[in-house]
Amino acid sequence: MTQSYEERSAVKTRRQQEDQRRMAFRRAIEDRCEQRQLMVEISDFPDAAEFNYWQVSPLVSRRNAQPGH
Repeated sequence: MTQSYEERSAVKTRRQQEDQRRMAFRRAIEDRCEQRQLMVEISDFPDAAEFNYWQVSPLVSRRNAQPGH
């Protein structure tokens, strides 16, 4: 049996939503890994001891705010 147009459209929409959720989750994991790596690199410099986590997070949030990411 063939699917109706509405059924195919619903399947396509559901797949797109699942893809969007997967990509958001993947970006969150990548951002967290980058953030952790940056903190490791920063901790290697004793002069940067006052450079805290709160100063790193705006860099990550600005990246997320860019269109197309």
